[in-house]
Amino acid sequence: MRPGLGIKCLLLFCGALITSAYAEAEKTVIEAPQAFISNHTGQFNGQKITYQATAGETYLRDLQGEPKASIFSFAYTRDKAKAANRPVTFVWNGGPGSASVWLHMSGLGPAYAEVPSDATHPGLPPYLPKHSANSVLDVTDLVFIDPVGTGFSRALGKHDGKAFWGLKEDARSMAEFIRTWMTENNRWGSPIFILGESYGTTRAAYVANILQKDMKISINGLVFVSQALDYQGSSPYIPDNIISYVTYVPTMAAAALYHGKVNPAPKNKQAFLENARQFASNELLPGLFAGNRLKPEQRSHLAKRLAYFTGLSLDYVERADLRISARRFAKEILRAESKTVGLLDARYLGDERDDVDDRTKRDAASDTISAAFNSALQVYMRNSLNVNWERQYLSPADPNLNRNWRYRTSKEGTSWEPSYVNTAGQLSEALRINPQLDVLVASGYYDLVTPFFDAEYTLNRHAINAGQIWYTYYEGGHMMYVNSAAKTALFSDIRSFIEGHTPTNK
Repeated sequence: MRPGLGIKCLLLFCGALITSAYAEAEKTVIEAPQAFISNHTGQFNGQKITYQATAGETYLRDLQGEPKASIFSFAYTRDKAKAANRPVTFVWNGGPGSASVWLHMSGLGPAYAEVPSDATHPGLPPYLPKHSANSVLDVTDLVFIDPVGTGFSRALGKHDGKAFWGLKEDARSMAEFIRTWMTENNRWGSPIFILGESYGTTRAAYVANILQKDMKISINGLVFVSQALDYQGSSPYIPDNIISYVTYVPTMAAAALYHGKVNPAPKNKQAFLENARQFASNELLPGLFAGNRLKPEQRSHLAKRLAYFTGLSLDYVERADLRISARRFAKEILRAESKTVGLLDARYLGDERDDVDDRTKRDAASDTISAAFNSALQVYMRNSLNVNWERQYLSPADPNLNRNWRYRTSKEGTSWEPSYVNTAGQLSEALRINPQLDVLVASGYYDLVTPFFDAEYTLNRHAINAGQIWYTYYEGGHMMYVNSAAKTALFSDIRSFIEGHTPTNK
């Protein structure tokens, strides 16, 4: 070795270590939470409301006080309101892996994405946000929340997204967000409501349990939009799951009636749907349970009745062995017209390439309205809320979220038998902890993802007090608020529910 070469190598090695250390330190530097604040005045439900909009991050911290996640939310808070008299409602969508775009742009808050109420296509862009006169901001502050891996929300520091992507992990992070937000905004003295849609109801039941049992935070009310607590009744993709062949029948009946496929047509829709419920529970369920013990005349009777309620041909029902799944129904009901119906909302029509496939491959409802909601939110964020940020708003979510989502509730390496996701038990316990806690359950008649009869089936079991459950139904699907008449009715029911569960302080 030449003289000085060893020293040179040592200096280079030390320099590399120092550079690496600086790079590591740089990587772990976490900036202060971002916030975009704007002030507004709007007319909601006939009331003039002056309010502040805060689009910003809330940091979740570990026990050492180090940030572990940034949860982005859109908070709308009324000016000069007394906290004890002013409820705050925490709102999220589902997925898992959905940002709050749907409920945020439903008109529940100050703005909405306008799409035709008759389930037709909204046409070509631009899709611009409209002022929502129906917003419930007249009775409650609103906080729309994007879970980690959606919207602007991200894991921080040494933590990665997988630490938050699971049934239990996600619920814990949302409960921590609520507690942190209440602390940072001095709202521990306010009435608290939670509103979730779809998987957001799965989450809401779990979060309500964590808040009340572990964090000692009582809740005034829960709102479930398109309930999804016990997945057995909303999983129509597993051949041996006979429950799903029962819970979907009333929704199929509603969709068949809407498209003029019920013959003879009933005189009264509600009576028809009640008959569909009774048939599904009292005739079809025992028949499916009997299996090959059914006598030929019994099978024939069930097939004729099922064909009537679903609007499908008798031949199809018999070949399907009395088992009609949602995707097959969506493909078959309008097959003669070479059309499919939507899963999220069976009022919507789709045109797929393969007209002889046995089930639909896409969702006509999602294809029709998704771009309008996403675009309207982007315009609203930047032009009304002054959100000027280079960070990408993830809607759809981080692509790693779905492939890493963990429904398993036991630790890795421990014995675990797979089962249907079910948080109805957590809800049952939460309702026992707080016997004054009620749940408003909002369902769309044409929802082939979370059928309204499944909501009844789920919440009438699991030792849940019927007096704490309030059922409401709307002329729409999974996102019933895309129908303006249904939206008005839904928001009116939510408004009345919040007002009825907010104590009057003298």
